[in-house]
Amino acid sequence: MKEFALESKMVTMRGVFYPTGYMVLMFPTEQDARAAEQKLEEDGYNGEAICLLTPQDIQGKIAHTVGSADMPLPSAGTEADTVRRYAELAGQGHYALMIHSPNAADTEHIMNVLRTAPISYGQKYRQLVIEDLVD
Repeated sequence: MKEFALESKMVTMRGVFYPTGYMVLMFPTEQDARAAEQKLEEDGYNGEAICLLTPQDIQGKIAHTVGSADMPLPSAGTEADTVRRYAELAGQGHYALMIHSPNAADTEHIMNVLRTAPISYGQKYRQLVIEDLVD
């Protein structure tokens, strides 16, 4: 698993977190997130395509990207609200995995591998759409 680093290609033109081609899956505890990562690696998924996001990463590196994204008018998309949800869960101690999944088949496979994992919130960032992965 690689260390998370916020890159310029992971934000919109307004600077809001939007890592196209990635899934962000949140888990209630660090142990839950690490167990999910282990399941993916056991299934053959490359650990270099997975980042662990601590609550501190989410609060310090991702949450601030919202900034004034809704000023002077609310954003047409949901990216700012999605980041706020991550920050809310991180404030409760949730961890996340950010997983590179460039196509629908990868996303479906990952969700199948993690079908029994306690995912508290999950999003897939596609070109112009954020897809809900968890009901």
